[in-house]
Amino acid sequence: MTRRSWALFAAMCVIWGVPYLLIRVAVRDFAPGTLVFARTALGGLVLLPFCFRAGGFGPVLRRWRPLLAFTVIELAVPWLLLSDAEKVLSSSLTGLLIAAVPLVGVVVARAAGSDDRGGGRVRYLGLTLGLVGVAVLLGLDFGQIHVSALLELAVVVVGYAVAPVIMSRRLADLPSIPVVAASLLVTALAYLPYAILRWPTSISAHAAWSVVALAVICTALAFIVFFALIAEIGPARAVVITYVNPAVALLLGVLLLGEPLTLGIGVGFPLILLGSVLAARRAAVPDSPDAAVPEAAAAETLCD
Repeated sequence: MTRRSWALFAAMCVIWGVPYLLIRVAVRDFAPGTLVFARTALGGLVLLPFCFRAGGFGPVLRRWRPLLAFTVIELAVPWLLLSDAEKVLSSSLTGLLIAAVPLVGVVVARAAGSDDRGGGRVRYLGLTLGLVGVAVLLGLDFGQIHVSALLELAVVVVGYAVAPVIMSRRLADLPSIPVVAASLLVTALAYLPYAILRWPTSISAHAAWSVVALAVICTALAFIVFFALIAEIGPARAVVITYVNPAVALLLGVLLLGEPLTLGIGVGFPLILLGSVLAARRAAVPDSPDAAVPEAAAAETLCD
């Protein structure tokens, strides 16, 4: 890879590993629904110039039904539940549990008949390792687990696994940035009434800057950089960042928030990571940027 490619790759590894930390800080002052509004509204507005440069919302809005389905399953519901779960779960544990998305994604793709990967035995080994990793992570750290938050994350993981199927089947031929911008702005409009009623009476500087960084850097800028990375190195190598992001989330949570590095994390995370890599391995991968839209949706699930 070129120096530019490495720079883009390194930037995405960090940018989409940071959101769990920022959400954990922001929910100290912002109600989950208000946080979703602030993030999507600001992120969508920042993307508007890039959206119009790519042709605007016309083609996207003509497919409003799959766009709405994708928005609800990928953004509106998961980001609310994720924010609510991080009120009681550490950012590092949340990031590691979300790392199981590729495991569920393989199952969903197979059920939907859209799975084009090979390697049957290796995949089943990966699924088994990943599930064992999740069980170890939760089993060894059971005292730190809140059942309601765990159920919320389970819904998030399923949503993140299903949304790329909708993207690949109904929206993959559309310009990527307008699809993302439209989804963000639709979500913001849906949460606007809630945000008006639940806007915090006082906001700390840490929470305010966390929201700004979450919206501008980890949402709007992240998509611009990610699609530039795809154009540079193709989707097959670009999505490798999804295996680095949880490690970044873990490192930041431990170093900046003082979150514990538990035995469950030490044993369970390597198993989840290895299982995800094996289960999601492809026999052949397309190399064009347009073919990468499903991968973009899948990778974005680790940015929350």
